[in-house]
Amino acid sequence: MSTSQYPTDTATNPYPPTEWVRLNLVFPPALEDAITDALIADPSLPGFTLLQAEGHSSDFANATIREQVRGRVDKRLLWIVTERQRVDDLLATLRQRINSRDVRWWLEPVLAGGRLV
Repeated sequence: MSTSQYPTDTATNPYPPTEWVRLNLVFPPALEDAITDALIADPSLPGFTLLQAEGHSSDFANATIREQVRGRVDKRLLWIVTERQRVDDLLATLRQRINSRDVRWWLEPVLAGGRLV
């Protein structure tokens, strides 16, 4: 396991501590290609996970008729685990390439991680 790629146990890590976070992005399916293309264009990113999700709220202003009937809106949820110091640049890149107010994001701390083998 490379210490530059994954968070590690700070008790056994001889390198200076790095603050790792998970960047969460939630957006409509129509933006999936634009967002994933923007992320894939940066080969220094460690990768990401993309999930299908459903949004539940009282705001159906942009919902399709099908979503209004179901009472939930189709969404995509994307996770990126990265160093905290990279998040501002990553968000700036996305803002330059994605012209939409329909992308919500937040950060969560990653306390530890690695591979089982």
